Amino acid sequence: MAGALDHLLVLDLTSHLSGPYCAMLLADHGAEVIKIEPPQGDSARAMPPFVNGESAPFMTWNRNKRSVVLDLKQAADKDALWRLVDQADVLVENYRPGVLDRLGFGWPELHRRNRRLILASISGFGQTGPYSARGGFDLITQAMSGLMSTNGPADGPPHRLPIAISDVTAGMFLAFGVLAAVEARHRTGEGQHVETSLLEAATSLAVYESAHYFATGTRPERIGQAHRGSSPYQCFQTADGYITLGASQQKFFRQLCELVGAPELLADPRFATNADRVRHNDALVAALGEKLRTRPSAHWLAALEECGIPAGPVLYYDEVFTDPQILARDMVVETNHPVTGPFRTMGVTVKLSATPGSVRQAAPRLGEHTQEVLTRKAAE
Repeated sequence: MAGALDHLLVLDLTSHLSGPYCAMLLADHGAEVIKIEPPQGDSARAMPPFVNGESAPFMTWNRNKRSVVLDLKQAADKDALWRLVDQADVLVENYRPGVLDRLGFGWPELHRRNRRLILASISGFGQTGPYSARGGFDLITQAMSGLMSTNGPADGPPHRLPIAISDVTAGMFLAFGVLAAVEARHRTGEGQHVETSLLEAATSLAVYESAHYFATGTRPERIGQAHRGSSPYQCFQTADGYITLGASQQKFFRQLCELVGAPELLADPRFATNADRVRHNDALVAALGEKLRTRPSAHWLAALEECGIPAGPVLYYDEVFTDPQILARDMVVETNHPVTGPFRTMGVTVKLSATPGSVRQAAPRLGEHTQEVLTRKAAE
């Protein structure tokens, strides 16, 4: 079955994670994505761990693509790229601002050559502004966006989220921008330059924190596991592990107090409303935690589910990728790589009923499709 984007030809000039992740999302939904790599390859090909010498991270976010090697310092290879540009719908790049212009493929030149082309750019800090020339990594933009200032224990130092949140969200936002530009092109016939940055992507996640600052003018404090607007809403220790539960709604809070055998909490004026509970969250968590530590996780999760109170276990990744719900939603799929053989990876997150996305092929070897793509395009 054809994917929703099978009419799009995408040139992926990106490396590492943010740009490749954007191009992967487009490829998963049917776009033909040609990954243009320098002779040394995408830097992510050197990232451990390896499977038979192939980078598992690289294979994870470069599936459904084909690899073409071009040295853009060479005139012949520049000409080859221009021939691909003539037929492309989208060009994705994550060079530092100014590099693409120096290579001769800046937005004015691209737009003159192919009026329908959409140029999609990710950078550390954006194409404009006083920081635009700086290089930016996930770590740096987590720090500068405020994410680190609010993450971690309330009495501890700032913490980096141990996932590449700036990279991945920037890739998602750019894919959204590409689709918005494709929709606009249906009306105007013209492409446009779409861009975002790791800094903006990370900053945009501060929905509660920005509301706090704009409303009060004060710095949001680090509050550890607590939630800024809901209580109880966090992780709790049980007799044999940890669970999460969200019982800030009044009916859920009443049910929870009865379930754990603490009806006295319902009569405590500190916990009368959700706003009261947020203000006195530490005291509430201490009281609930004492009760929850008396029974194992399985007991509480079964009881909470029976009551309809949202709750879940804290899973490690070996448990996540064997969880029946994850498997039922096809979030673990297997591809066949010519070097590694069978390779498991994550599935397609967004499900479309009529034109579903799919993982059709493993990530390409470096330059695997150079001759095929350039010969075919030249013939066309």
